[in-house]
Amino acid sequence: MKKIIQISISFILVFISLNKVDAQEVKSKDTLSRTWDLMKYDGQSAFGGIKKAYTAPLKWQKDDFITAGAVVAGTAALYIFDEETNEYFVKQGEDAPTLVKDIGWYFGSPQNNYGLTGAVYLVGLFTKNEKIRKTGVLMISAATASGIIQSISKTAVGRARPSAEEGKNSFDPFSSEGKYHSFPSGHTILSFTTMYALSKQFKNPFVKAGLMGVGLISPVSRLWSGAHWLTDVGLSLAISVAVVDSIDKYLNFERDYGVQKEKVISWKMHLGLGRVGLVGTF
Repeated sequence: MKKIIQISISFILVFISLNKVDAQEVKSKDTLSRTWDLMKYDGQSAFGGIKKAYTAPLKWQKDDFITAGAVVAGTAALYIFDEETNEYFVKQGEDAPTLVKDIGWYFGSPQNNYGLTGAVYLVGLFTKNEKIRKTGVLMISAATASGIIQSISKTAVGRARPSAEEGKNSFDPFSSEGKYHSFPSGHTILSFTTMYALSKQFKNPFVKAGLMGVGLISPVSRLWSGAHWLTDVGLSLAISVAVVDSIDKYLNFERDYGVQKEKVISWKMHLGLGRVGLVGTF
């Protein structure tokens, strides 16, 4: 009888342990499935964000056109002093710290930039933190959208770099030579897009300013080295801001990342026999 009881207890213990293993396997499979679903959703969000960045100008309102006009006017004003500002920055670059120059170069390089943005996204994905995930998606999609713009524009515009010593008015569109790839600045676009996107996730103005300040290291270092004109850098910054803002708005209001969306009330007048009503729908 004791042997039967011992065998029964042993069987129960084995059964429980097997069930625990099965439960762990199920939990592991559920986790993998959940992670894969999030990745698919984030991929769709990134693609949608890139598309939104390119189609945003089609839905511009009056204020948007005014802003664009101000950017064009400001660039035209800077263009007048491109050669003078180039001489100033190159001279300043002679005494600039080598460490700062190196940071500017490496941070604006695509492989390093995407390494950072990818790391932010993976942290959010594996910790299931929606805010960090959304930040990673914003950084990756904005860098990709602006990166494509700068890659095409460099060749299409064909502006000579200051280091080519041909002057600010020298252009050779669709040239394969690197000295004619001055506009826009790839380092500026990638570095500032990344840090501006990151700054959007914080409310503290000092944190925002600090992050954007880091994003400006690459643009300034490129001016120091004589690789770009001031107008190249200025327009590149404008492109970064426009792309990040449009994708951030898309992720906030058209995708679900746990962000509390503002309720928009739609008012309709209802008229009936002997009654008048105003109904708000939200």
